[in-house]
Amino acid sequence: EVQLVESGGGLVQPGGSLRLSCAASGFTFVNYFMYWARQAPGKGLEWVSSISIGGSTTYYADSVKGRFTISRDNAKNTVYLQMNNLKPEDTAVYYCVRPAIATMTVPRLPNPRYKGQGTQVTVSL
Repeated sequence: EVQLVESGGGLVQPGGSLRLSCAASGFTFVNYFMYWARQAPGKGLEWVSSISIGGSTTYYADSVKGRFTISRDNAKNTVYLQMNNLKPEDTAVYYCVRPAIATMTVPRLPNPRYKGQGTQVTVSL
């Protein structure tokens, strides 16, 4: 069974930082591109970032480029999202996403896909 468990969310002031983690299990992690996506209240799922199998290639939405960094540790079956200089518009539930099949290597959100239960990030004074 595919499991993606996000952690690390919370309440942070504008300009602050958070590091999200996604622990993966139930599949061969090293075979899959991995993604982060987010969903703000009343909005659809938005692609944030993605990372290649070995971690050498990364992609970012324009809204987070230069502020967020995606990385992965294949030995720990974990993908991370370091978020710096957070803004109120970054407030959302953040999800870890895996493509349905390993050959899906699109830079943006794959479909179909699996996603975790999400972790809430709130940026506010």
